[in-house]
Amino acid sequence: MIPSDTLAQITSRYQFLEAKMAEGAPGAEMVALAREYSELKPVVERIEAWRALEAERAEAEAMLSDPEMRELAEEELERVKDELPEAEQALRVALLPRDSADARPALIEIRPGTGGEEAALFAGDLLRMYARYAERKGWKFEVLEEQATEIGGVKEAVVRVAGEGVFARLKYESGVHRVQRVPETESGGRIHTSAATVAVLPEAEDVDIEIAPNDLRIDTMRASGAGGQHVNTTDSAVRITHIPTGIVVTSSEKSQHRNREIALQVLKTRLFDMERQKASDERSAARKAQVGSGDRSERIRTYNFPQGRMTDHRIGLTLYKLSEILGGDLDETIDALISETQARQLAEMEG
Repeated sequence: MIPSDTLAQITSRYQFLEAKMAEGAPGAEMVALAREYSELKPVVERIEAWRALEAERAEAEAMLSDPEMRELAEEELERVKDELPEAEQALRVALLPRDSADARPALIEIRPGTGGEEAALFAGDLLRMYARYAERKGWKFEVLEEQATEIGGVKEAVVRVAGEGVFARLKYESGVHRVQRVPETESGGRIHTSAATVAVLPEAEDVDIEIAPNDLRIDTMRASGAGGQHVNTTDSAVRITHIPTGIVVTSSEKSQHRNREIALQVLKTRLFDMERQKASDERSAARKAQVGSGDRSERIRTYNFPQGRMTDHRIGLTLYKLSEILGGDLDETIDALISETQARQLAEMEG
């Protein structure tokens, strides 16, 4: 049974926000109001759709006592009863607690794991996959840091992705991605297995993390390209060390000022993610299944080139369209992961 008082509270809050926005408000307050309003809007639409069907059912049931209207009422009742379960399920899903970070931009960090140069090449494949996925979704994809190997692999990449619902979808990508294929350098045609790690972090806002200046050590150094060549002769690259945690971040754009901004933002995001993990671990073991709770050491997905398949091990999903997936066609996989997460949340709430 869906609690009517919860629905009334949500509807009332939505109407309040609507009225408040119509009155007008200062810039920052209006942004906050608009954000909450847009989050509540799909929930209110589900509530209204469910309530409309409930009203139609009550009306049809009342008509059953009228002999002249009975046949029409029975038809209407059958239609409504067919539609109600789906509407109720959609409403239950809409009422599930939301991750407060879902609407935020995300930082994706990609690093090669076991497998040497082949792992670095695969890390490059993943970087391009996410770039193509962001392009499909109309998101902004900005490479903040990329260290390339001499033959086109990636030693490390940090990218910022901004747009609607970015973290809500990309958070399912955190973990160890495994690849099985014959490397170009393999003369015997043997299949090699290598891996790359992906970490997806919700971008921190200034209000989330305060960093004491004394907790930072900031070093400047010469920016270098692949193979160690100097990009320029000025000390433009920046390395920031957060002394209490030992976290080190670097940025090597051409502008030293811009590098400080980028490195500080990446540092804040990593510290924010650490706080999220800590809170997640403390809340409950069930939440550990969510991204950011220590599951990054687990293999989440295998990309098998000889068979042209991708398998997501968390939900047992196998798709034989590897080239399309590496080309950015990730929605089918992410939608399935979201559905499984929602089903688990509903089971926990009802259990």
